[in-house]
Amino acid sequence: MKRATIKDVAEAAGVGVATVSRVLSGGSASPQTRERVLAVAAQLDYRPSALGRNLRQRRTGGMGLLLPDLTDSFYGQLAEGVLACARSAGEPVVIGSTADDPEQEAELIGMLLEQSVDRLIAVPCGDADTWRPALKAGMTVVFADRLPPEPDAGTTAPDPAAAVGGAEPGGAVPESELEGALSGLSSAALSELMMLDGVGALPGARPAAPRPAARPLDVPAILTDDRSGIRTAVQYLRGLGHRRIAYLGGPGRERRVEAFRQAVGGVPDEELIVFSDGSRDSAYAAASGLFQTRPDLTALVAGGNMLGEAAVLAARELDLRVPRDLSVVMYDDVPWAELCSPPLTVIAQPARDMGYRAAELVLRAGSRRPRSVLLPTELVIRGSCGPRL
Repeated sequence: MKRATIKDVAEAAGVGVATVSRVLSGGSASPQTRERVLAVAAQLDYRPSALGRNLRQRRTGGMGLLLPDLTDSFYGQLAEGVLACARSAGEPVVIGSTADDPEQEAELIGMLLEQSVDRLIAVPCGDADTWRPALKAGMTVVFADRLPPEPDAGTTAPDPAAAVGGAEPGGAVPESELEGALSGLSSAALSELMMLDGVGALPGARPAAPRPAARPLDVPAILTDDRSGIRTAVQYLRGLGHRRIAYLGGPGRERRVEAFRQAVGGVPDEELIVFSDGSRDSAYAAASGLFQTRPDLTALVAGGNMLGEAAVLAARELDLRVPRDLSVVMYDDVPWAELCSPPLTVIAQPARDMGYRAAELVLRAGSRRPRSVLLPTELVIRGSCGPRL
């Protein structure tokens, strides 16, 4: 007889996989939902507690890798880095695609737990509640490229680069610069930031006030300096004479859009900041709508390579010439960016290195929590930006 899975329990109980994970791991749920899930789990003879003991007492090895989109060139490079490191350590890797869907992400986490995969690297899309079951089960987790969204509505994940003004090659930040940059942060954001960057408390700093929200996940991450990358791109465009600079963003990139707002300064023109839902069709529609409703804009920063691709296609359809009519800077340096006509100016981040270092972190994680890493970005100037005449 086939053994029941967490998905079977979710379907029989009429709830999502994430809800089942929360109930079975002792997380938050209404009494009625908890009773229904536990009753179905007992009826189907689903016993996750045995799995939890396996993970704690009998580490079986194996590494999971969860990515939003396996067709994205950037994530392909990140995966190559993970696979290279895992191969050198003799570790098998199970790869899954979440499609930036928290429910699908929760389902994949449950499947990896059932398969006794005890190490996981992920580009997360679900919030902390999605990830707590894996951590409670003893799984070692490292985040790459971004952090889970904050659980409270209307807030964003802490920006580890916002306080340091950009990563230096050696990773060191002058104390005076650090103090000045941190002065505008709330105590909660400051606490989370210091936890991420491994920075000690500043001299004379007041204790952080208690937060009503759930505690952030104590999970190491490999990130790149989004703030520095966006700021450098905006400064470059301003140096070319551009004043009406737009931003095209997607889901899970709150740090980049906030960096853009800070870089343009003053009160940003919110009509020049548009978003897609993550699909190619949505990105194309957002770019096309922006170009048609704001013909006065002269430059665009695309917050990812799929967004940059959509912007280039939309500009071509609308007979906007790059860079004569529209200058374009794209986040991510992917192979096709150099093949465009003209080649695209990009904010390059070391995708393969990010994956390799994430794998190193998850492999050497033990009783001591690994330190998170912030990698630098680089503005690669090509032919898609021109002066505003």
